[in-house]
Amino acid sequence: MRATGGSPVTGSPDSGVSTGTRTDRPTSSRVASLTGLRALAALLIVATHAAFGTGQLSDGYLGAVYARLEVGVPVFFVLSGYLLFRPWVLSAERGTPGPSVRRYARRRIRRIAPAYVITVLTAFAIYHFRDAGPNPGHSWLGLLQHLTLTQIYPPSYFAVMHQGLTQMWSLAVEVAFYAVLPLLAGLLLTVLCGRRWRPTLLLTGLALLGAVTPLWLWFTQTTDLLPGSANIWLPAHLIYFVGGMTLAVLQVRGARCRPWLVLPLALAALLVVASPVAGNISGQDLAPWQPVVKTFLYAVFACALMAPLVLGDGGRYARLLGSRPVVWLGEISYEIFLLHVIVMEFAMSEVLRWPVFTGAMPVLFGVTVAMTIPAAWVLHRWTRVPGAERAERAERSRP
Repeated sequence: MRATGGSPVTGSPDSGVSTGTRTDRPTSSRVASLTGLRALAALLIVATHAAFGTGQLSDGYLGAVYARLEVGVPVFFVLSGYLLFRPWVLSAERGTPGPSVRRYARRRIRRIAPAYVITVLTAFAIYHFRDAGPNPGHSWLGLLQHLTLTQIYPPSYFAVMHQGLTQMWSLAVEVAFYAVLPLLAGLLLTVLCGRRWRPTLLLTGLALLGAVTPLWLWFTQTTDLLPGSANIWLPAHLIYFVGGMTLAVLQVRGARCRPWLVLPLALAALLVVASPVAGNISGQDLAPWQPVVKTFLYAVFACALMAPLVLGDGGRYARLLGSRPVVWLGEISYEIFLLHVIVMEFAMSEVLRWPVFTGAMPVLFGVTVAMTIPAAWVLHRWTRVPGAERAERAERSRP
């Protein structure tokens, strides 16, 4: 079970007035609800790690549900796909030049790098003096790999994984998506659509792009031509980003979606993916089709959670996610992601004094969240660029 920082941007979706009518004016409530969704995704990730640490993943079907709460990672990926691709979609629809790649890259680096570098250096400093079990990534090479987010590319990720940074594999995937998004946008909007607003053709191209993931997963399961770590590289998760990109196209096109229709679908996908149909939670002895099924159900869950927020008014669901406490938590969700693994290890051993794989998941979850939030808030305040979030939010809210 690993985690991710998800999209480091709190973007603002559009309001969506009626089917078939283009609407590109964001609303503050829509911005807030997407920020709140980040909080939900972060808490899902903390919960699945708490279940792993207390050994409750083996508790029958409930343990399997706990394990599948890692679906918070795809939720972050879908958010990134939507928020980051939408400016290109709007440019294509309006017939204006696309976003500046240089500015885009500068903002990505400015948003994620300061807090991440501090967390990595802190983890290496702490575990230089602290013995909490095997720590193969605690080396000068491991430090370089983690600082450059290349730790997922050696043949075995577990051979270079650092004790306090086990969740950072997903941030490496996220950064890989950042790097290829301008290229993907160019291929889809310039090469495929010929610089014209052709949403049907664009959606077809996105469907083909999303098909990369099941083909990649099948290939990694049935051949030995790629290293073992290939099943966590970007192609294995591309379908989630594509799901968010698809929502961006549908939103600009004016599609509508109601919470009462898709939220039960999200719940059903979670309950089904916890069943044996998606394979055992250890990831061992899987049939080639089982990782494909799991990934598809994760994509359904993540897209269904987000769709009402960007393709409609979201109703009470959006108001809940847009409430002030949830939004505040969403604003520091990236920092919660960065710090919670280190904090959880301390909470388990020093506060609760439980041996590994013992105790109760809800207790460890609550203690970890309570300890992480103050540290995450400090890290957020310390590393944010003054005025940058407000300026970016204002720009994204501009019609």
